[in-house]
Amino acid sequence: MIIGVIVLVLALSLIGFYNSLIGKTQAVDNQWAQVETQYQRRFDLIPNLVNSVKGMMTQEQAVFGQIAEARTRYAGAGTVEEKVKAAGDIESALGRLLVIMENYPELRSAENVSQLMDELAGTENRISVERRRYNDLVRDYNTTIKKFPANLVAGTFGFSQRLFFEAAEGAEQAPEVNLNP
Repeated sequence: MIIGVIVLVLALSLIGFYNSLIGKTQAVDNQWAQVETQYQRRFDLIPNLVNSVKGMMTQEQAVFGQIAEARTRYAGAGTVEEKVKAAGDIESALGRLLVIMENYPELRSAENVSQLMDELAGTENRISVERRRYNDLVRDYNTTIKKFPANLVAGTFGFSQRLFFEAAEGAEQAPEVNLNP
């Protein structure tokens, strides 16, 4: 009888840990989907911004090409890590475009460019918030699967650490733009 109760308590604990890990995994996956939703919003805005700017300045075609190439890489990315890398490339190219635009006052004064810039700034803020939430959930999940006795359940059922969203290498440096031919 006592052995049966002990086995039942252990079984219920195992089920509880397993279900907790499933819940945390789903939360991390859901939050990554929120990050991707904001990336999609950004990707939807970028072509409009590029087309608005492109009509006013033709000498900066390299930046437009880099943005298009990075968007294509993101669309073809299969893993979270590949998507994070491609998103970082988009941010880098977009940063160069924004620096270029600052050097052209007539662009900043164009109403459609100004509206798109405001929308893009709002989207960048949303992306930042969703990334932070994602990292918070990843931290919680990773902490859970490392603690005893949940680590035994995690190891047995193949739950592994998730990677944090980290800034792209070199993101701490402002992009340089040389407008001299």
